[in-house]
Amino acid sequence: MATDVVVAGAGPAGTVAAIVLARAGARVRLVDRETFPRPKLCGDTLNPGALATLRRLGLAASIDVRALRLEGMILTGHGGARVKGTYTSPHHGLAIRRSDLDASLLQAAVRAGVTFDDRVSVTGVVRRDRPGLREPAVVGVRVRSRSGLLDELTAPITIAADGRRSVVAFSLGLARHPPRPRRYAIGAYFQDVDELSSFGEMHVRAGYYLGVAPLPGGLTNVCLVLPQERLAVVRLDAAAWLRHAITADPFLRDRFARASMVAEPVVLGPLAVEVRRAGLHGLLLAGDAAGFIDPMTGDGLRFAIRGGELAGRVAASALETGDAGGAETRLARWRSREFSRKWTFNRGLRRLVGSAVAIRALSASADLVAPLLRQTIAFAGDVPAAPA
Repeated sequence: MATDVVVAGAGPAGTVAAIVLARAGARVRLVDRETFPRPKLCGDTLNPGALATLRRLGLAASIDVRALRLEGMILTGHGGARVKGTYTSPHHGLAIRRSDLDASLLQAAVRAGVTFDDRVSVTGVVRRDRPGLREPAVVGVRVRSRSGLLDELTAPITIAADGRRSVVAFSLGLARHPPRPRRYAIGAYFQDVDELSSFGEMHVRAGYYLGVAPLPGGLTNVCLVLPQERLAVVRLDAAAWLRHAITADPFLRDRFARASMVAEPVVLGPLAVEVRRAGLHGLLLAGDAAGFIDPMTGDGLRFAIRGGELAGRVAASALETGDAGGAETRLARWRSREFSRKWTFNRGLRRLVGSAVAIRALSASADLVAPLLRQTIAFAGDVPAAPA
């Protein structure tokens, strides 16, 4: 059967793009190198903005039953500062394991009519010259199947949603990991953590931060983000790094005194991805393949879900008109309109967290800046700020 769109990557961005396209009548082929459900390092939280998009797309019902409701965020700083930001009603977030979220969205994609192939690795792109184009158009991807055979999957439009190390975006020179900052994440699940609540937590310290999220089944997600320099200077293994950060922290050490790590932690990095274009003729980027700034704000899944929707809508329009030529430009314009304020906000927070002096100054004056920090939590979650 002919394919209208090939989507590389079955994470939230790829599956949402595929669902949008299938609902529009497109024949969609979705491939991923993994089998699902799959483990995935993530903060495991959907902020209210991401959840609102899923609800609008009719994709939230199966996720609600697998998740815990989050009423807001708790932010702590160096020296004992603490701010609690509650989302204004009726807004709330969800905490859900990425393996459950990804599986739920993939099932919805298959129900929508998307053809899905797992254990299919993208190894590159297929490009061909087109009359009137200065550079070859992307007409599909090269893949290695589960049996090891090499093949080409071709279509008028390709969507690359193959993650932070996107084979497609990097092989075409569209993406790069910036030299600075270079941060790494270490994440693991714990059980028997004390004093959890219906709030996510972000513990910002001089030079690093720790995210803590309660999950269904009595699990707790803990994700430590720290600079490459610190990893290189103090040569601890991932589990030792995570335990060290927890036991050295006055907000966390007693709460984790009887907790145990469920499995060995996962390390991911460098985190940031910069892209110079939203795609090429015949190609659109989505999810982390389209750029990633920092996981601190919890915006990653919102960018992925909404970015996947935008890529799907642009691709559907291009198929309808029979002209993929301006699709990349339209996607870039839509992404800028949707995300530019958040990009600026996230870059500012990234610089702030990277400054030990700034973190200490903010912590010392936490009572004075508490209203501003609550507004920051609300903006990060895409909701109006709650009254003090």
